Amino acid sequence: MSIIVNVDVMLAKRKMSSGELAEKIGITPANMSILKTGKAKAIRFSTLNAICKALDCQPGDILEYSPGDDVEVNE
Repeated sequence: MSIIVNVDVMLAKRKMSSGELAEKIGITPANMSILKTGKAKAIRFSTLNAICKALDCQPGDILEYSPGDDVEVNE
């Protein structure tokens, strides 16, 4: 996928564990792991909002676009 999730980078900058973030934003540690490893297919805006609020960052600090294996979108 060409969208990279940098939540682990922000966690390191904020000296917070993924379990602590998961608890703060109300998702399971398993879902946090899926997000951190880049295996997530989607993210809800409400979840992204909660992550940004908890980590005091912008969505662009969490998500990054990298040209490459783009996913086809059916029109």
